[in-house]
Amino acid sequence: MRSSYKAVATAVVAAATFSLAACGSGGGGASTDSSGKVTGTITFQTWNLKANFAGYFNGVIADFEKKYPGTHVKWVDQPADGYAEKLSADASGGTLPDVVNVTPDLLAPLAKAGLALDLDKDAAQYKAEYLAGAWSADAVPGLEGTYAFPWYLNTGPLFYNKALFKEAGLDPEKPPKTYDDLFADALAISENSKGKVATLSNVPTIEDFGRYGAQLVNKDGTAFTFNDAKGVELLTHYKKLYDAHALDPQALTATPESAGHKFLTGAVAMNPGSALDLKNFKTQAPTLYKNIGITDQITNTGKVNVYVQSMMVNSKAKQKAASIAFAHFVTDNTRQMAFAKQVAIFPSTAGALKDPYFTKEDGTDETRVRIAAASSLANAVNYTPVQFSDQMKTALGNEVAKALQGKESPKEALDNAVKEANQLLAQS
Repeated sequence: MRSSYKAVATAVVAAATFSLAACGSGGGGASTDSSGKVTGTITFQTWNLKANFAGYFNGVIADFEKKYPGTHVKWVDQPADGYAEKLSADASGGTLPDVVNVTPDLLAPLAKAGLALDLDKDAAQYKAEYLAGAWSADAVPGLEGTYAFPWYLNTGPLFYNKALFKEAGLDPEKPPKTYDDLFADALAISENSKGKVATLSNVPTIEDFGRYGAQLVNKDGTAFTFNDAKGVELLTHYKKLYDAHALDPQALTATPESAGHKFLTGAVAMNPGSALDLKNFKTQAPTLYKNIGITDQITNTGKVNVYVQSMMVNSKAKQKAASIAFAHFVTDNTRQMAFAKQVAIFPSTAGALKDPYFTKEDGTDETRVRIAAASSLANAVNYTPVQFSDQMKTALGNEVAKALQGKESPKEALDNAVKEANQLLAQS
């Protein structure tokens, strides 16, 4: 993770290639049976969390050690920078911790290397405790099984400026729900403002192609396929938006901060955000705050995108029973609900999102956004393929830029992006 709030909200990093020759680093003892006595020393690794959540994790560890006398948990927290590389080095050197905080893209090479425990075999009794979509997020194409406990989830609603929608002759109480709605509204807003107001400020990413309905990978996960008819259709629409200034002209170089500023100043009509943004609007842009609308992510599939954090158990752990028990303990409903009340994340446990904390309004901005986001999570999916590395994301971004600038057709651009992504996949 990159920083306390932002990292929890976005938490996606590059996949790394791991050596097949790796061993566990569990503490002394010889309990290798997952159904054996929960005892012994284990190592637990998180990702840039100690600075802000030391009290929470120390409490979780203390509660676990109290519940299971004879256990000891060594907590290691790695910095955000170089986390994937650190996992790769530990996997190659045989020093991979027993319980490891991963994202699906980091999990995949570890599972393929035989270093992630298959929970469908060794911890199937816990499966029903988690949302089905969250549990399946830790499956790996080409392998049978599930290779980590789902931990917390994150997603976010879209903010939109009701005043800009009204000025364009649109119903401010009926924001777009599908991409067709979005494209029509965006062109109307651009035409009404003579190109001064864009609706979007970001180019399409792999998640957008998924939400639009493109098939991102083939059925066995061995090749990318987002250059199908739906993918080309989406990029063709974005080209039209770009030409009409309905997509911000600076979208090719936009950052979340710059896009947020454009929305704040009324130059952009829609933008993803969080409760922190809503609080900023209230103090920095009171007119916008009075006209703010909150809606779900745009999707043609009826399912929003979700980011997943998980807890993997090292298959080589010496204290396997203790490692499984601790990974489950950290991710059970009690611990996840407690963590969700400290930072803006959502539990992956079944039924947790029906808790009043995620359903009952109390008049605060934080709760308003939390409820809006939580309501969309029941059937959310992680659209980013586990095999889709940062290099692949860069390749897609470069080709999308060429298409928007008219240097390549949308079909040519996506064909090139898929070709490069598949070459990188074959190398890994």
